[in-house]
Amino acid sequence: MNHLHDVELAKAYRLLNHGPVSLVTFEHAGAGNVMAASWVMPLDFEPPKLLLVLDRNTYSRDLLEGSGAFVINLPARQQAELTLAVGNCTGRGQDKFAQFGITPQRAKVVTAPIVPDCLAYLECRVIDEPGVQQRHDLFVAEVVAAYADARAFSNGRWHFPDDDLRTLHYSAGGTFYPTGNPFKVTMPEGFDE
Repeated sequence: MNHLHDVELAKAYRLLNHGPVSLVTFEHAGAGNVMAASWVMPLDFEPPKLLLVLDRNTYSRDLLEGSGAFVINLPARQQAELTLAVGNCTGRGQDKFAQFGITPQRAKVVTAPIVPDCLAYLECRVIDEPGVQQRHDLFVAEVVAAYADARAFSNGRWHFPDDDLRTLHYSAGGTFYPTGNPFKVTMPEGFDE
């Protein structure tokens, strides 16, 4: 956790724009949960927003609707087993943090736990869109805090220095892919990034 640094909110979308799997954490009325999610995406820059798909029948949905807040945790490669485990069981009637040996820490701004040793965190507050939430299980949220491990994300960019400090992509059936090696293309003359 000592490598974490704040990410400029206008650049928080860059933590997600390569499509990594995430661990999403919630807390309401003293109960917490962690789940795996691949259906999270950036939506807007200022204020920064993202989208989370969350089925209406899940325990996490109950907590989210109660609290209006959550944290997107981006796990590192060595957390693949944990990601698969928390994604394949419910938190209803059990404490997944205790079950999987996670010692949760507190988020900086919202009332929700974070999973230690992840590569990045986006703390979010739900923007009330009841029709969209009920009809499509889609939550629009504003990112109110973002921070990342400086060894893998700095100056607004990912730069995975080794295999342990890579985000994950999940396909199915327990199959993960680590984020690959980046390559850079120079912008044509007259274009600005």
